[in-house]
Formats: sequence, C-alpha cells, structure tokens
Amino acid sequence: MTTPYDVLAKIRDGRQAQPPGERCEMCAEQIADEHQHVVNVAGRQLMCVCRGCYLLFTDEHAELRYRSVPDRYLAFPDAHVDLAALQIPVGLAFFFRNSALGRMVGFYPGSAGATESELSLDSWDSVRTAEPRVDLLADDVEALLVHDNECYLVPIDACYELVGRLRMLWRGFDGGQEANEFIDTFFAGLAERAKVTPWPR
Repeated sequence: MTTPYDVLAKIRDGRQAQPPGERCEMCAEQIADEHQHVVNVAGRQLMCVCRGCYLLFTDEHAELRYRSVPDRYLAFPDAHVDLAALQIPVGLAFFFRNSALGRMVGFYPGSAGATESELSLDSWDSVRTAEPRVDLLADDVEALLVHDNECYLVPIDACYELVGRLRMLWRGFDGGQEANEFIDTFFAGLAERAKVTPWPR
C-alpha cells in the first residue's frame, strides 16, 4: 500500500539538482549563453529558447502566437530615412511591423529604455516610397535600424540588446560619451556583419 510518505519520497528522489545556467523559456532545456529567441507576437516579448523550440516557429506564413527571430543582417547603402520627419527626437531609432496591431511601430532609446513613437500611416508610406527596401522586413521579428545616415535590416533581438545596453549607459539628453561610443562600436559591428543590399533596379 502506497502511503503519502512514499509519494513525497518519490517526488523528492525524482528532483535532480539543476545545473546552473539559462534555460529555455518553453521547455526548460538548458541553453548556452549564445542562444536564439522567439517573439510572443501579442505581448511583444522576447523569449530565450533552445534550438528545438526555435524551429517550431520558423514558418513565416503560418499564423502563430510565437515567431522565431531570424539571423539576417542587411545593409542599405545610400538609404535616407528622415527621423525628424517621423517625430523621432534623437538620431537613432528602429521600426518594425507589429502584426497584432496591423501597423508599423517605431522606438528610440533613452534613459528609460525604448520609447515608442506614434507613426502615422502617411509618414511611413513616405518612407516606403523613398526607401522600398523596407518592405523586406519580416513582421514582428525584423526591424529597420536607423542611425543618422546608416540604415540596416536586423533581427529584432539585436535592437532590444542595443536599447537595453544604452539604458544602462545613457546620461543626459543625448546619451553622453559612453553611450555614444557604444553606439559607434555597435554600428561598426553591423557594418562588418551585414550583407550589402543595393537599391532595387
């Protein structure tokens, strides 16, 4: 006859000491420091996942609650996105299409993290007309990252990494020297990594 003590003992014995380190937010599998992400589309949240869970959500055409963040970096030489015309008060911002909202959203960094900017349909249509390469963006998981005269298509997690780091470094209105040095280093890395995508002919 099984007693409550037997049940508790079995639970206790079945609990294995978990090794330290980060775990997949879906299946709890241990993952490396360098790992992949999926986006919770409705909540606009990044989730750290193992390779197996990542592969479950890679279908770009399926209507899924989660979407895997690709590893695509494209450089758009000679692009011009007028941040001032988009009511962005600083020289750095990123934009992506939120499928849950059915529209483009824009963010810029600051001392409080990522601040959302209201984008009108007309203002974004003017960007698309001037820069048709923005239509290459995959909804929810890729962003157009703009810094002064530099323009890149990047995974959305790269943008959140950038904003998170700047939140810790930001001083004053323009970010201060340390934040600006980090921005320069970050974009130098993008320039080395990104595949140049010329203006469509």
